[in-house]
Amino acid sequence: MSQIPPSMADLSTFALVAQYKGFRQAGRASGQSASAISEAVRRLEQQLGIRLLERTTRSVTPTEAGALLLSRLRPALGEVASALDVLNDLRDSPRGTLRLNVPVSAAMFFLQPMVDQFLRAYPHIVLDLVVDNNFVDVVASGCDAGIRYGERLEQDMIAVPIGPRTQRFAVAGAPSYLARHGVPTHPRDLLQHACLLGKFLSGAIPPWEFERDGQKVSIEPSGPLIITPTASDLAVSIAVAGHGLIYLFEEWLQPTIDAGQLQPVLEDWWLRFPGPFLYYSGRRHLPAPLRAFIDFIRSDFVQPDIV
Repeated sequence: MSQIPPSMADLSTFALVAQYKGFRQAGRASGQSASAISEAVRRLEQQLGIRLLERTTRSVTPTEAGALLLSRLRPALGEVASALDVLNDLRDSPRGTLRLNVPVSAAMFFLQPMVDQFLRAYPHIVLDLVVDNNFVDVVASGCDAGIRYGERLEQDMIAVPIGPRTQRFAVAGAPSYLARHGVPTHPRDLLQHACLLGKFLSGAIPPWEFERDGQKVSIEPSGPLIITPTASDLAVSIAVAGHGLIYLFEEWLQPTIDAGQLQPVLEDWWLRFPGPFLYYSGRRHLPAPLRAFIDFIRSDFVQPDIV
């Protein structure tokens, strides 16, 4: 008797669990229960006669066999998805899921009105936002596209302007802090001040950069707090409490500046930089939800400078 081949549904479920690194996470993404997801993977492993996933209480990772299967399976599943996506061209409105990797700053400061209007315009598209400041390979991470700044764009990617076209990094401190320690008049003065620092998940702490009249200054200050960008609101509250100076997107600090809780410092040195881009691979079929989003931002949401 010939063996029944694994179903495409079970293979897709296995790939989804590997992508989301967990049964519950895969279940949330697909609208299925964790038990149904687990059963599909168990059934697949039983049919193939080999373990595909290592399961612990903290993580789910592919075994050597699972990784080998995924390397061949992902392109095939992508081709199937592309084939089915052709049907979107026959519909009045595209449907499906659009998965975007976006930084915290984008989610906070310009995506809300964009997402609101996009979901109204395309009610059959599900927008799956992965808010993450790590510099990931969007294709390898299972995302259709990402939002990043120009210096972080990967090679062979197509970039479309999205959001504000010029932004600034701002420095500010609480009036109580500045009254105690004085107001710096040059970026190098910050080396004598308590500064609230940000760091990437890799542990790297980026320098504070400034520019005025073509002169560029980069410093590496120190201070009582080091925090990842996902907790920048906490850093702002610590600055408001008077523990040090903070260097952050101007949009992030503007509400507290307007409220008088923070006072701008070295404003004529604030670094201007180009706004973000939506980027995606130019080497793969564009799914209909992504095509719709690209057309949407090109026609409605190429925003002017904010400063």
